[in-house]
Amino acid sequence: MASVEVAAEHERILREIESTDPNCIGPTLRSVYDGQEHGLFMEKLEGRIRNHDREIEKMCNHHFQGFVDSITELLKVRGEAQKLKGQVIQTNHNLQNDGKETLNTMDELRQCRLQQRNIATTVDKLTHCLPVLEMYSKLQEQMKTKRYYPALRTLDQLEHSCLPQAGAYLFCTIMAENIPRLRAHIRDVSMSDLKDFLESIRKHSDKIGEKAMKQALLQRSLDGANTQQQQRGGGGRQGGRKEPQATELDGQGGSPRSEQDSGILDVEDEEEEGGLGAHDLVDFSPVYRCLHIYTVLGARDTFENYYRNQRRKQARLVLQPHSNMHETLEGYRRYFNQIVGFFVVEDHVLHTTRGLVNRAYVEELWELSLSKTIAALRTHSVYLDNYSPIPVATEEDYRRVMGQFPFQDPELEKTAFPKKLPFSAFVPKVYCQIKEFIYACLKFSEDLHRSSTEIDDMIRKSTNLLLTRTLSHCLQYAIKKKNVGLAELVQIIINTTHLEQSCHFLEEFISNITNVPPGTINATKLYGTSTFKDARHTAEEEIYTNLNQKIDQFLQLADYDWMVAQGGGTASDYLSDLIAFLCSTFTVFTHLPGKVAQTACMSACKHLSTSLLQLLLESDVRQVSMGALHQFNTDVKECERFARAGPVPGFQGDTLLLAFIDLRQLLDLFTQWDWSTYLADYGRPTCKYLRVNPHTALALLEKMKDTSRKNNMFAQFRKNERDKQKLIDTVVKQLRNLIATHQS
Repeated sequence: MASVEVAAEHERILREIESTDPNCIGPTLRSVYDGQEHGLFMEKLEGRIRNHDREIEKMCNHHFQGFVDSITELLKVRGEAQKLKGQVIQTNHNLQNDGKETLNTMDELRQCRLQQRNIATTVDKLTHCLPVLEMYSKLQEQMKTKRYYPALRTLDQLEHSCLPQAGAYLFCTIMAENIPRLRAHIRDVSMSDLKDFLESIRKHSDKIGEKAMKQALLQRSLDGANTQQQQRGGGGRQGGRKEPQATELDGQGGSPRSEQDSGILDVEDEEEEGGLGAHDLVDFSPVYRCLHIYTVLGARDTFENYYRNQRRKQARLVLQPHSNMHETLEGYRRYFNQIVGFFVVEDHVLHTTRGLVNRAYVEELWELSLSKTIAALRTHSVYLDNYSPIPVATEEDYRRVMGQFPFQDPELEKTAFPKKLPFSAFVPKVYCQIKEFIYACLKFSEDLHRSSTEIDDMIRKSTNLLLTRTLSHCLQYAIKKKNVGLAELVQIIINTTHLEQSCHFLEEFISNITNVPPGTINATKLYGTSTFKDARHTAEEEIYTNLNQKIDQFLQLADYDWMVAQGGGTASDYLSDLIAFLCSTFTVFTHLPGKVAQTACMSACKHLSTSLLQLLLESDVRQVSMGALHQFNTDVKECERFARAGPVPGFQGDTLLLAFIDLRQLLDLFTQWDWSTYLADYGRPTCKYLRVNPHTALALLEKMKDTSRKNNMFAQFRKNERDKQKLIDTVVKQLRNLIATHQS
């Protein structure tokens, strides 16, 4: 029974081995080896193998004949395949030979179609690029012919229309980068033309004004004739020429004329000037062109501000009268012609542009013109003076002047006629004009319904404005004029002194006409005293400056022979002339206040002393002999003689000589060769040569040392010369030691 079960188990295992994947039979075989009947299993396995071998053999025997037949058929097919292969190769060869021409034709066709596509693309690109190139060429031509406004329009069309359609090409990029530079160039060129225009009309404003005034006169005559004709004929034809409007420029931008940038057209034929307007005399195209260009560029406000500011500056220049305007009628005529010419141009610009200037701007300039012109006329009417004391030949003349100006001088009244008043005609003239101004202020206030105190205050404040602005400017102008000499300045000081003394009479005059007592609380005081005092101080400073300049002019004539062996016994010619000039000048100063004359005299002497010392020490003077030093000493003595004579009274003792003390001590030190005293007492308050600077002494001594060495060729053979040279060298060393000691 057990053997049957074993045999069944083995059969199961064999079936499992046959049906199971060989990779998974491990567990099955392990169950065989785990059992005790593995020998029987092996026998069973061998028998199963033999059965399978017999089945395989039977199967092979059954299919062998078919296999042999298949091999035979395959061999036959191989021969046929070889033949077919040969035919295919031959057919392919024939096909390649026959298709080579077709391939070449197809390649040519492909190339043609590629070229056609490229040509079409090129034509399309050129269609977009050619307008760009044509537009840029047009732009260059417009720039060349200075048609800048059309050029700006071309630039806009090029930038916003043509270039975006052309594509991203290098030349398009370059053009796009050049557009801002071209705009800036157009803006700068147009501004340059405008500046030339402004400069031209500034120079020719008097010519424009002259033509305009002639035209106005002629128009007035024609209007009068037309009125008479209409009265006789009952009517007439009215007409006129329109002003050219400059609101738009045509497409060409206006071709440049030969004189368009100058601003002034050449109009010489008087017979043709009867109907000329501002636009006929002046070419305004630079203004219009620049206005349109800046408008297109979006900078109109910038242009308007620039134009108005420049014209304001020119207005101030035009309104500034020439220094010699008052001398001739032609000067006044030219002054008024300039003002008229300026406003003729501005009026034309006002009516031919849209807002470049407006009515308020022109009114502002007109108000400025009125104030400046009135001030100029008042100024020039005031300072007309001959700078000479007023001569009075009779009692009647004297009383007439006294009626114009409150002047009292008991000593002068005692003198016999003819005599001279100390002040010039300027004084009564100014005094009378101030009184007339005060009367005008009073008349102006009559209809204002103000109280007497308010009227008094208003008159005083207005008079103060007249004194501190108009009259003060007038006096400063008269003092600063180039052709005013010392005598004129002296007369101005005398005049302002008397005007200052008359200020309290003006105070009383105002009080009398307003019926307001002068001592009223909060009453405004007149500033006339300070105005005249400031003018006098300015004139005094001018006297000091002019006097020093005259001294410098004489010193430029100095021609010292610095190598002369022996000095002359008389003063140099230039110095004698200078002393004579100073004596005559200070004689004129007798009418000046004592302090002014003394200050001028002391200032002149100090300046003369300083200039002489600089002349001696200047670098161009390389050598100075003892003879030249003696001649220089003689000139200084002449200056001291002038100072000691007292050219101006009021100096105590030898005060004026102190101006030359530095020169005197230096020259005494060298001419007396008193170096031992100088070196021993240096630094002491009681030193004889206290004002001698060691640096100055050393510089002069060096010049003398060089003279001794170069001019004495045989000095080494003469004991005296050798001793002198040694002495100079010793003094030089001692001076250097002295300087070094005090510096440390």
